Amino acid sequence: MDWNLAAADLSKKLDPAHIKPAKQYGPKGDYIEGWHAMAEANRIFGFGGWSYTVEECTCVHQGSREIGQAKKPGFGVTYTAKVRAVVDGVVREDFGAGHGYDVDCGLAHESAVKEAVTDALKRALRSFGNPFGLALYDKARANVGHDFDPAPFVTAIEAAKTGRELLAAIPGDHADNPAIRAAIIDTLDAIVKGAQNVAQIDAMQKAFAPVWEEVAAAADSRRAELGREAA
Repeated sequence: MDWNLAAADLSKKLDPAHIKPAKQYGPKGDYIEGWHAMAEANRIFGFGGWSYTVEECTCVHQGSREIGQAKKPGFGVTYTAKVRAVVDGVVREDFGAGHGYDVDCGLAHESAVKEAVTDALKRALRSFGNPFGLALYDKARANVGHDFDPAPFVTAIEAAKTGRELLAAIPGDHADNPAIRAAIIDTLDAIVKGAQNVAQIDAMQKAFAPVWEEVAAAADSRRAELGREAA
């Protein structure tokens, strides 16, 4: 597995659309669903790039419990589980808990076991990165949101034909993004080489001071050309 490629996905922010709010019975706080964690593992690591095993699964409680609004006699069951997740030789383990409530004792156990294993699996996977819910453990939620996509801005920047158009196409909060910066320099270089007069070049030098050094040679060359043409 290419960890460099995987790292790009693992470092992305957790999309709020995948976060579920806490329920009265269930996870104590916002969470991601088990199926989503497994789908992300398949997407990021590959279908054959990861695996998990249930190392322990123990019933820690079974007792009588009233079920539903009708308060039918039933059972309340709790299990704990330990799951080991392995990704390309990297091992992560964690524990989880699950609860089951049903008028049928067997169904209560089934529900509790499944929940405990799923909870443990999610907790084992979370240490791999934000897509697995790690971002939810930060109270500031700094890594919950949408990552900046420079592609549409790069397209707009590359389409600019004048310094004014180029300025309008640059996203102010992300001008230092590597892809954005590279597109600015390449486009500015082309605009500078096509400048019609020295005044245009001088104006662009002021407007694009942070990157001007990258196009200074092209600007000096164009100034010299315009000087010779004027002579």
